[in-house]
Amino acid sequence: MSYPIINPSIITLFIFLPVLILILLGLNLLLATFNPDSEKTTTFECGFSPIYGQTRNPFHIQFYLVAILFLVFDLEIFFLVPLSISLNKISLYGFTIFVIFFVILTIGFVYELGNKVLDFTNKISSSSQPNSSTHNKIIG
Repeated sequence: MSYPIINPSIITLFIFLPVLILILLGLNLLLATFNPDSEKTTTFECGFSPIYGQTRNPFHIQFYLVAILFLVFDLEIFFLVPLSISLNKISLYGFTIFVIFFVILTIGFVYELGNKVLDFTNKISSSSQPNSSTHNKIIG
């Protein structure tokens, strides 16, 4: 009885790589030091203080808006790279379609700037400290 020959890439994919991954993860757990310094425990880049045990704090909607805008313009770049590579093959029609797509995105961006979607000014007066009811109304 003849057994089929196993492709070496399948052996690499299903046997060698998982073993290598487990070895490297184990070495990381054994050799890595857990030593948080003052920089690791300070306020995050977004401005929130790390509160251990509480992960569901409400925050401003502008963070969501920036994330959505990032995805839209990241998608634009995702389409721009293949266009630049295949511009000689798609002719004038393909280039015109992309210009229309780019103009629509640009109009949307100008509209967002006009409505001050990306304006991150604080709604609370800087001269007065917010009490808890004002703070809850603004944050959520």
